Amino acid sequence: MGDLLLIRHGETEWSAAGRHTGRTDLPLTPEGEAQARTLAPFFAGRTFSFVLTSPLRRARHTAELAGLRGAETDEDLCEWDYGGYEGLTTARIHETRPDWSLWRDGVPPHPDGLPGESAEDVGRRADRVLARVAPLLSGAGSGEDGVLVAHAHLLRVLTARYLDLQASEGRLFLLTTATVGRLSTEHGLPVVAGWNQRPQRPLPHA
Repeated sequence: MGDLLLIRHGETEWSAAGRHTGRTDLPLTPEGEAQARTLAPFFAGRTFSFVLTSPLRRARHTAELAGLRGAETDEDLCEWDYGGYEGLTTARIHETRPDWSLWRDGVPPHPDGLPGESAEDVGRRADRVLARVAPLLSGAGSGEDGVLVAHAHLLRVLTARYLDLQASEGRLFLLTTATVGRLSTEHGLPVVAGWNQRPQRPLPHA
């Protein structure tokens, strides 16, 4: 059975500033593009059973710069819809809600129409992604890894759900820009085999 490789997109202007970036379709910064290019040697010469990305351009561009060609987009890989907190930092939100936690409290709707999501809402999308890729990873005799290129909070929730944890337990898995995580199995049970990796050599084939 293949492993599931998770890539968070490179830096954007808002991610560098700590602003919640959900459905706002920002480009990578020059630094973010450079970060994404550093991933290319890790995947050179590799074949994968699938490469899926968020439809947002920061994820798609990261996949391209990392040399992951032929990627398909999946709407369920979009980042958490932050609703009325889109573009705000946690510090700014705490000015009016000092005890607020994204993982526990979710977000209010945005006046412009973004409804906002709870951790459980994001978890349902993550579950659909995991259900989609499971048969591709376990295909008879393939043993090839698969790749998801997406966003920090979405991938953190997806990791929690892969481990059969509540979606809100994604809070435990800090994920920095343009890094690689590896979800695998040991003795038939789901495990995290690597996290926040920027190795200096190609990732080994499991």
